[in-house]
Parts: sequence; structure tokens; C-alpha cells
Amino acid sequence: MCSFVFNIIQRLTTAVSKGQKLFLFLILSCTLPVCYADTLYLTSLHWPPYAGSQLKNEGASIAITRAALAAVGHEVQVDFYPWSRAVRMASREDSKYSGYLPEYAYPTEKFVFSYSMGSSPLGLVEQKRHPISWSNQSDLNQYTIGVVQGYVNTEQLDNMIAQGVQPAEAVASDIHNIKKVVSGRIDAAVIDAHVLGYLLGQPDMKSVASRVQLNKRILTQKELYIAFKNNAEGKKWRDLFNQGLGKIDVDKILQENMAQ
Repeated sequence: MCSFVFNIIQRLTTAVSKGQKLFLFLILSCTLPVCYADTLYLTSLHWPPYAGSQLKNEGASIAITRAALAAVGHEVQVDFYPWSRAVRMASREDSKYSGYLPEYAYPTEKFVFSYSMGSSPLGLVEQKRHPISWSNQSDLNQYTIGVVQGYVNTEQLDNMIAQGVQPAEAVASDIHNIKKVVSGRIDAAVIDAHVLGYLLGQPDMKSVASRVQLNKRILTQKELYIAFKNNAEGKKWRDLFNQGLGKIDVDKILQENMAQ
């Protein structure tokens, strides 16, 4: 948009005097849409269908972010890293990144969170032949549960793991956890229902898809956010994103980009 506006100004002022150029620039600045030079830089991970460099529009969460910032005149650049590095890069004060996504809200002094940009149904992937049975999350203590390193799960589950009462194994990815469930090395693994559906729909996962399923009981419904640095710059971008979020149809963009 900015280059388009400046091209108009350049063409209109080619044959006029210096004073007339200044006058035309001031007039056009008041009548044309406001241009913003700032670009929001964020980190993310490969977490389809929500985020990924190879996905359509880089995933549902990125599509929402880009649409919201475009609605208030800004652009977004997202760089993809393994999750732990994505968080670490976004938290460094000397980095260009103002935050990372998508994230669940959690107690922290390093980041402030945007308005919700959608929800994540968090459940357990299990073997079809050996489904697990539980009513309360404490019932899971009898099973070995897989988690992804650095991911936030439920508060109760994470506390039980930290206290050593919940047998758990951490790995680098959801795919690794699914394969561990198939092999019987763990009883179940925490995973987002949409992520599981996407992964099992891939051609190379057909044999795996026939052997696993999502447990019938959902752990929780988690809201998804952008985590912005807890400083003046981060809060500026959070407020701009929140403003833009109110100008777009989040549900429509989510639906269009969830089916990859």
C-alpha cells in the first residue's frame, strides 16, 4: 500500500515546482489511507494446521494474524523454528521479534497475551485396541503419558508431572509421540485434536491412522493467543493486533485454513 501511495505522489509531482510538490504531498497525506512502515516480526513452529512454512497461508493462526494486522495497515513476517527456539528467540531483548504464536495463556512476566484467535481442543491420542479410561486427570497417573518438550498442557497435568506423580515422557514432536503410542512405548500422548487429524491425514501416516484414535474424553479446550514481549513495543503490537482482530471474520478465516 505504501509503495502504491508514494508512486501516485511521484507521478503527480513530476512536472511541478518544489513548493507545489510539498503542497501536493500534504494534501495527499490527508486524503489517502495511512501507511505504516512498521512490520511485526514473530516466531512460530511447524504445528499444522495452525502454523507451518509449507502450509496454505502458513497455517490458520498465521492467516488470522496477517489479516488482523492488514486491517490496521501493517504487515507481518513470521519465521519458523523448533518450538523451544521459537520461544527463546521471541524472548530475547536484542532480537527483532516482538512475540511468538500460537500459544496458550500461562503465568509469565516475560510476555503479554493478545485476545483469543481461536481455540484448541486438547486431548489424548491412544491405541484403538487399548483405549485408556479416566474421569479425573489424576486417574491418568496409572498411565505413561507422552508430552512435547516445551508445550504447555493442562495446569493439573503439568503440576503432576513436575511433582513426579504423573509418569510422562517428553519428545520433540507430536509425530514422535504418535509413533510411540503405536509401538506401545507409552499409553497415550497429549495432542490437539486438529493437529492429530491433520497428521493422520498425511499419505505416509495411513498405516498409523488405522491404529490410533483420539480418546473420547477431552482434557480441555484451550484458547490460542499471540504472546508479545512485555515491553512498550510488544504492548503496542498487542493493541494493534487486538484492534485488527475486531475488524475481521476470525471464524471464516479459521475454517478456510484449517482444511489444508
